[in-house]
Amino acid sequence: MSAGEHAVFQGRTEKKSGSITPVQAAQLHATLGDADRPAPGPGEDMPPLWHWCAFNPTTPLAGLARDGHPVPGGFLPPVRLARRMWASGSLRFLAPLRVGEALRQQSRLARVEEKEGRTGPMVLITVEHEVSGARGVAIEEVQNIVYLDIPESFAPPPKKPMPGNPSLSETRMLSEALLFRYSALTFNAHRIHYDLPYAREVEHYPGLVVHGPLQATWLMEMACRARGRCPSAFEFRAVHPMLLTGGRAAQVMAEEAEAGALRLITGQDGHQCTQATARWEETA
Repeated sequence: MSAGEHAVFQGRTEKKSGSITPVQAAQLHATLGDADRPAPGPGEDMPPLWHWCAFNPTTPLAGLARDGHPVPGGFLPPVRLARRMWASGSLRFLAPLRVGEALRQQSRLARVEEKEGRTGPMVLITVEHEVSGARGVAIEEVQNIVYLDIPESFAPPPKKPMPGNPSLSETRMLSEALLFRYSALTFNAHRIHYDLPYAREVEHYPGLVVHGPLQATWLMEMACRARGRCPSAFEFRAVHPMLLTGGRAAQVMAEEAEAGALRLITGQDGHQCTQATARWEETA
């Protein structure tokens, strides 16, 4: 894309309506929630980040590209690089959302930038979302999406070690069923999450790739449990692919950070995969 093409797409907006129905809430809880607790019912507050399943794409099968994503174009620009990743995000939580309520999402394409990265050309796209429920604006969110060329072989970034003395630590088991369910809940047809021959032979990953938003949801759940309430701000970024190979598990850890914040990390085999920071506003 040229600089002129970038300018055409920046500032583009999109509006969507959605909800998390009681059936969706039960499915989300069965996949992500505590088995010892019931799923939230109609009118009850839903856990944070469940809104990622409220505005699922409805692109027809004929409109999907080889990788399972919608064919480039439309709201997002037609980037010509073949690998797409949700690289990072940040959210501010202003009010809880409830199961069954009508939700609205207004999105703005804030930036399209072509850069030269460690492995070659890349395009960074920043999208701003505002999610509203019956009580007004509930979430302000920024998503950063990165497009890259597919390398000829697996070429991950350098590994960063996991914390040596975390304040919280747990193990999450990985399985094909987990990845299938999360793909289904988000209506995400990206084949790296469920099609092992494609993941290995086309995108050259050693195994299926664990969704970044799924890992962020684990970290958010740990943050809420650690403080007993939802953070007012949450930011995360991917630092290394997490893979489903040979029955490998995921580690989820937390450690205290500055000014009462919590630093959270998912990892595998001793190295980090997704980093996050959760912050809480002082209460009176």
